[in-house]
Amino acid sequence: MNRRASGDRGDRPIAATFDRYLQDKGKGRGGQGGNYRRNAARELERFADWARGDRGPDDWDGIVAEADREPAFADLDDRVFREYARHLAGDRGLKPNTVQTYYAYVSAWCGWCVNEGYLSAHHAQRASATAPLPTDDGRKPGDQQAWTPEQRHALTRHVDQVARDAVETFTTLDEDTDPVDRGRARYRAIRAARDRALVFVVAYTAVRIGEVLRDPDDPRRRGVRWSEVDLDAGSMEVYRKKQQWDAASLPDPVLGPLRRYRRLLDPPSDRWPVFPTFDQRTLAGLVQDGLADRGLRPGEIDDRRGEHARDLLLALDADLRPPSLTTDGGRGVLRRVTEASDVTVDHPKHDYLAPHGGRRGMGEVLVRAFGYTVAARYLDNSEEMVRDRYSHIEAGELGDVATEALDDVDF
Repeated sequence: MNRRASGDRGDRPIAATFDRYLQDKGKGRGGQGGNYRRNAARELERFADWARGDRGPDDWDGIVAEADREPAFADLDDRVFREYARHLAGDRGLKPNTVQTYYAYVSAWCGWCVNEGYLSAHHAQRASATAPLPTDDGRKPGDQQAWTPEQRHALTRHVDQVARDAVETFTTLDEDTDPVDRGRARYRAIRAARDRALVFVVAYTAVRIGEVLRDPDDPRRRGVRWSEVDLDAGSMEVYRKKQQWDAASLPDPVLGPLRRYRRLLDPPSDRWPVFPTFDQRTLAGLVQDGLADRGLRPGEIDDRRGEHARDLLLALDADLRPPSLTTDGGRGVLRRVTEASDVTVDHPKHDYLAPHGGRRGMGEVLVRAFGYTVAARYLDNSEEMVRDRYSHIEAGELGDVATEALDDVDF
């Protein structure tokens, strides 16, 4: 297949531009973070593999006639992207909106290449190139779960009871209880109280989980700290999706679990994360490295660790600040408490109450109670986006109006 030259840079391998593109699109210092960067990197590598002939049907040899040459910009034209769209839309079990999303990553890179002078035209956006793509149904994959009021109440009741039992067990121990056994009970109580607080935050604040927990791919999202929580004012400062700090509301149902959890945790400073990780390997490395930095020898460190039932308790005692629970860890907590509860979950993608479902469920409550404008402010979204996302509510209300109108008509 003959290709049109792409200016003076036509011989440059397409993969040689990926790092620069990802740096431009990444977040944080040096553009090294962000979910978009991670997802785009994955899809660009898949595109490069396909262009080389490493992906696709058995008879696919790639877009380069010479076997010993990397795909270059001179090899790209509308037909290449049309074939890639056809490849993505093939019978591989991908949903239409997923195909659209995957293609969009490659298309965005193609647009960047035009701006940078590597390509003379945005081939990926030509009508002939996008024709094989399936029609997007307008839904985002996996983003349709919404906690019902019954699910919200059942899950919060469950974690509340678990926390109450664990705290009561700890606070009613005999005075002569072995210190290590007392430490184990305290650890279980702290963990249960943390899980309760997290579930209540997800259930009632409508914050995005990446706004309160740590995202390993974005250094700016290191998890909310106690210094950013004002329990008296009922608010906390979070780093929003719009890339700026903003206040999020803490409604009354959340304040009690947070207050009781903080009293039990008793963090040595306000710089501690509200939701620290409980991962044992992470905490072990934290206390070993932290105590070594303070001049303790290995034997002394082992003695200190032996005095505490868990490394988290030693970290609290020595003020060795752990990292926050990650977003994946938060999803793991919600999966674990959902499975331990009697909550029924019927969803094609998620077999547990996922974080975005808590946010979406709270959005349903707000739209129905106060309308789209107030809901948009609480959800930190535009009113247009909220109207689009919750359009089924307005449609139902209009249906009720139509029914009432029909009832009033005298036939």
